[in-house]
Amino acid sequence: MKSLLFAFLLIPVIAFSQDKPKIYNPSADAKKEITEAVALAKKEGKHVFIQVGGNWCSWCLRFHKLTTEDTQLDSAFNANFIRVKLNYSEENKNLPVLAELGYPQRFGFPVFVILDGNGKYLHTQNSAYLEEDKGYSKKVILDFLKGWSSKALNPKEYKE
Repeated sequence: MKSLLFAFLLIPVIAFSQDKPKIYNPSADAKKEITEAVALAKKEGKHVFIQVGGNWCSWCLRFHKLTTEDTQLDSAFNANFIRVKLNYSEENKNLPVLAELGYPQRFGFPVFVILDGNGKYLHTQNSAYLEEDKGYSKKVILDFLKGWSSKALNPKEYKE
């Protein structure tokens, strides 16, 4: 009887863990991925958008789902940023890379870091400021992306 009860309890756990997307790679070389993203951003006149989080983080997965499935958000990202998913988990906390980025994990997860095409640190964004009600706000995210795009930070945009 106990084994039957255990089986009924275990099945939902197994099913849930299989359905959970894996957008972060704990074994990825975060330093290398950022370096490659910076080089590509420079070449394409974009900035680098680093999303720090883990596959364990429901808000990280929500942000990823919204920003990749909503065509307007996905287009805004692709037009202005090279995206990097930086893993933070028990398997790999990437502490040396996070130290170089100014310890963004202090804001919780997900947290976003913006670098320019030269790898210069520009901004860390607490994801809580992109929320509205019980989820993320598409409008607030779009405003954030616009405000931190390479165009927005180009001095030529502000000449008379």
